[in-house]
Amino acid sequence: MDFKKFLPWIIGIGLILIIAFWVIGIKNTGLRKDQAVNKEWGNVETSYQRRNDLIGNLVNTVKGAADFEKSTLTAVIEARAKATAVTIDPTNVTPEQLTAFNSAQSGVSSSLSRLLVSVERYPELKANANFLKLQDELASTENQILTARTRFNESVQDYNGYIMAIPQSWFLSYKEKPYFKSVVGAEKPVEVKF
Repeated sequence: MDFKKFLPWIIGIGLILIIAFWVIGIKNTGLRKDQAVNKEWGNVETSYQRRNDLIGNLVNTVKGAADFEKSTLTAVIEARAKATAVTIDPTNVTPEQLTAFNSAQSGVSSSLSRLLVSVERYPELKANANFLKLQDELASTENQILTARTRFNESVQDYNGYIMAIPQSWFLSYKEKPYFKSVVGAEKPVEVKF
């Protein structure tokens, strides 16, 4: 049997196998990076859910204070309801969806800030142990939200950098994912009125 006669076939099959495993590696890495973005988005949603749960407890604690401004509580409750109504599918997220989500969450932050400022006029509420604990937990949760959003953006950067680079872009059909951005006007200083 003449081995040299089959050498071109062996080399051809070997090259096909090498290319096939290389493409499979590209697709598997793309899938892992896509899943990492989805996981980080889940962490963002979990952080916001924690804040929404704490807001419910905070509102109930504040309701117990006599003569507390009902309009402030209503604004917090309505903002929370709007924020929980906006949902995003991380596998098919668009910049518009992320902007709507961010805007709804910004409304919660704004109304919550107004609530906490108005609490200053109620010494019995400021001395309430439950309220103080909830206030500390909210501050901690806001830091968790910031961390989750930062990690989401880092995983999006890694994902987008991978899927858009050549040769991966030749073999992958994934779409670029948007980054979490600040809400419009966030670059302006906050105006504080007393």
